[in-house]
Amino acid sequence: MGYENVRKTIRFLLNDRLVELDNFAHTLNVLDFLRLEENLCGSKEGCAEGDCGACTVLVGRLIGDELIYESVNSCIRFVGTLDGCHLVTIEHLRGKSGVLHPVQKAMVEHHGSQCGFCTPGIVMSLYALWMKNPAAQQMDIEQALQGNLCRCTGYRPIVAAAKSVLAAGGQSFDPLLKERSEIKQKLIGLHDGNRVEITSDKGKLILPFDVDDLANILLQYPKATIVAGATDVGLWVNKQMRDLPLLLFIGHLEELQNIDESETELSFGAGVSYSSATLTIYKRLPQLKEFWSRIGGEQVRNMGTIGGNIANGSPIGDTPPPLIALGTKIVLRMGKKRRTILLEDFFIAYGRQDLQTGEFVESIIVPVPDDDEIFASYKISKRAEEDISTLCGAFKIRLEENKVVQITTAFGGMAATPKRAKNVEKYLLGKPWNRQNIGAAVKLFKEDFSPLSDVRGSAKYRLLAAQNLLKRFYLQSGGKNNETRGGVA
Repeated sequence: MGYENVRKTIRFLLNDRLVELDNFAHTLNVLDFLRLEENLCGSKEGCAEGDCGACTVLVGRLIGDELIYESVNSCIRFVGTLDGCHLVTIEHLRGKSGVLHPVQKAMVEHHGSQCGFCTPGIVMSLYALWMKNPAAQQMDIEQALQGNLCRCTGYRPIVAAAKSVLAAGGQSFDPLLKERSEIKQKLIGLHDGNRVEITSDKGKLILPFDVDDLANILLQYPKATIVAGATDVGLWVNKQMRDLPLLLFIGHLEELQNIDESETELSFGAGVSYSSATLTIYKRLPQLKEFWSRIGGEQVRNMGTIGGNIANGSPIGDTPPPLIALGTKIVLRMGKKRRTILLEDFFIAYGRQDLQTGEFVESIIVPVPDDDEIFASYKISKRAEEDISTLCGAFKIRLEENKVVQITTAFGGMAATPKRAKNVEKYLLGKPWNRQNIGAAVKLFKEDFSPLSDVRGSAKYRLLAAQNLLKRFYLQSGGKNNETRGGVA
C-alpha cells in the first residue's frame, strides 16, 4: 500500500525566487509563513477566516497547459498546498525598479485608501482582475471586490481607480504576463511525479500523486482530513483550534478538476472550484448565474470546491439545495470500488453523511433541466454578497396544461441537513399551479421543517422566508418573463 517515490519537501516560487521547505507545521497557513518567516508584512490579518480580504495574495498554478493566477485568502490557505505553484505578494508589484505598479498608482491618484489596512488586499484583487480581464466593466469590478471589506474609504474611489487602470492598459509590460512562459517552465520543472509527505512534531501532511494514490492512502489512513480548498478546514484550525493530525491535500489533483458535458448532464470532478465551474454553470444552468456569483467572495470561489461543499455536510452549504432540486447524483469511491447515490440521500443527520470508512466524493453528476422544466434557486443572507446563507431554497417543476406533474423543492438552513419539503411537494403534485394551491401548500412547511434560531435568523423568520420563496417562485414561473435579479432575496 506504500508509494515508492516520496518527496520530503514542498517546492514553490515565492515572487522571484524558489522556496523549498521541510519540517514545518502541517497546518501552517500562508499568511503566517509570509509575515513571521519571510518578513513580508504587506498582507494583513483582519479576520483569519477568509472574510475580509486584507490577506489577499495571488497563487499561480498550472491547469492543463495554462498558467492561471487567482486571488486567494492567505489566512486560510495552507502552505502545503503551494507545492508546484507561484505565490505572489503585494511586495512583488513594485518590481526591480521599486516604482509603484499601475494598480497601486491608480489607488493613490483616486484616493482609494485611508487607514490602509485593507489596501494591499484590494490592490491584489484588482491586480488579478487587471491581468485576467482587461475589458472588465463595472459589474466585473464589483464582483472582483466582493471578498474585500473596507470600513473607512468606501468603494467609489476604489472602483474609480479600477476603471482608470483598466482603461490605461499596459498589461503586456507586467512581469507576470511578460515572463509567463519562463515562469510556466519553472513550475513544470517542479512537478516531478512524486507523492509529498512532510512530518513534524505537530502532525503530517500528504499530497497524493494522483487519485489512485489518494484512494490507497485513505484505505491506510481512513481518519485523515481531506483538504480541497481549505475554506472550511482553515476555519477549523484558526477559529476552532481543532486537532487535525493528518491532512491530505487534493487541490493539485487534475483528475478531480475535470468538467465533462453531455446533452443531458454535467459531470464535475470533486475538486472543481466554483470559479472553474462558472463558465459551464452560466452556459448550461443560466438559472444559477446570480446565485453562483453570491457564493463567498472571489477569493473563496477561487479556493472552494463543489465536492468540498458537499462532503462537509453543512446544513447551510450553498450548493446542495439547487443540486438536490436538479436531481444530482454523486460518485463515492473507496479503493477501486465506486458507488453512485442521489445527493439528497448523502445527508443523513447533522455532521453525518453516507460516507463509509476510507471513502471520498470523487465526482458530481448534475442533470440539465429540460426545456419544459422550470428551475430557480434563491439565497437569503444578511449581505447581498460574500455572506453565509441564512437559508437557501431551490425549486424545479414540470407543468402540463398548468398542472404540476413533477416537483422538487430543497432547502438549506431549515433543518440539520439540506432537505426537501416533501409534504409541500406531495400536496402540489397533480394540482393546478395557481395562487390558491400555493397558498395552501405554504402552510405545510411546518410539517416539513422545524428550523432553529441562531444569529443569522430566528426559526419564525426562516419558516416565513421559506414560504415566501415558494410564492416568489410561483410568481416568477408564471410566464411573464419579468427581468429579475434571480439569485438575490
